[in-house]
Amino acid sequence: MTTNKLEKGKLLIAEPSIIGDLSFNRSVILLADHNQEGSLGFILNKPLEYTINDLIPEIEASFKIYNGGPVEQDNLYFIHSIPELITGSIEISNGIFWGGDFDLTRNLINEGKIDKENIRFFLGYTGWSAHQLENELKDNSWIMIANNHSSAILSISSTQFWREKIMELGGDYLIWSNAPENPILN
Repeated sequence: MTTNKLEKGKLLIAEPSIIGDLSFNRSVILLADHNQEGSLGFILNKPLEYTINDLIPEIEASFKIYNGGPVEQDNLYFIHSIPELITGSIEISNGIFWGGDFDLTRNLINEGKIDKENIRFFLGYTGWSAHQLENELKDNSWIMIANNHSSAILSISSTQFWREKIMELGGDYLIWSNAPENPILN
């Protein structure tokens, strides 16, 4: 299940040893881009208390907003599975795309042509400079796995996603699946 080839579309599972890091503790990240200049991804399992309507009142929907990562948290990003509707999208992999024409996206949401099952919004993103992610993988900060959910990953909204992935890894990781998020509270 784990994989060694670093490429967009893969999932990064935070190692249990990342404790105390508010951004990455128990994170599952979709790697949206990877090239010689660096890498970019979005945290999938850290919902915020905001909806899209809270941030953009012109959008008449209550889609949840997620914390995409610590970089540019004043910017809104989105991934989706509907490139045939949202022009200007960039393919990540397996039927998942990011970005595109935001005005068109807003209108399509208001017209009821886009629902929460095929789009996800993020404040900020996770970024790594050239070779930084490779080094973090060598340092065992992340476990890289294939995204076996394809575009269905957009409908997974569980804050337990990290725990589920850790349990799938089995072995020594099983003990971490039931550990409290903050071991000091144990």
